Amino acid sequence: MLCLAVSNTHRSAVVPRDTRDVARLKWQLPVLLSMVAGAVDVIGFLSLGLFTAHVTGNIVIIAAHLVRGGPPNVPQIVAVPVFILAVAAVWFIAKTIKSEDAAWGRPLLGVQLTLLTCVLILSVVHRPALDRNGLIADVTAMIAVSAMACQYAFLRLAVPGAPSAAVMTGNLTRAVISMLDTLSRHQPLTKGASEQLTKTAKLIAGFFVGCVAGALAVSWLADWAWSLPVFLAGIAATLPRNRF
Repeated sequence: MLCLAVSNTHRSAVVPRDTRDVARLKWQLPVLLSMVAGAVDVIGFLSLGLFTAHVTGNIVIIAAHLVRGGPPNVPQIVAVPVFILAVAAVWFIAKTIKSEDAAWGRPLLGVQLTLLTCVLILSVVHRPALDRNGLIADVTAMIAVSAMACQYAFLRLAVPGAPSAAVMTGNLTRAVISMLDTLSRHQPLTKGASEQLTKTAKLIAGFFVGCVAGALAVSWLADWAWSLPVFLAGIAATLPRNRF
């Protein structure tokens, strides 16, 4: 009886493997995806003139054009409903494939990889950067927007509680507050400030690295620049099965 009780106590004290994997996933995968988001946003902005990973930026520019009376940028306007429809599509996909299998989120990253691959193919074959106002450029930009919508939806659905991998404003705010709480000699205002600082700093660094790498890719690879986010998204989609 004593041995059984000790065994049960030990078993209850051990964190289940799945729980550890999910906790690790919440902070490791977003760092990789933040690099994808940074690269996609910079490449999209430099080659297509559109914020493909930030709907907020497009809304701001739309409002500015409306107030100042400038000609509307059709792709930026269309990007908003396209983003909404893409998120809805990912939700329907998730509802269809979700099961008790911990790896059900993998197909969602596969969708993002497929969309980014389509962007790369269009960029190399049709060179939309040479005519930003052309139909091919608009289609390419909307596919890139859909890819980022897929990433946002994946994190919300498959990794609940994971931080944003693309919106750095909130992460930077959290990092500053965590840093001040860590350095303060008084009672911190937030829990786990040191841990939060480390996690958010990694996300910000990942996004910045992705931005720099994306800008360099545009300068060095031109139409092949999209191969960078395709490569990074491919790594994310082929992580070991027990990660997600």
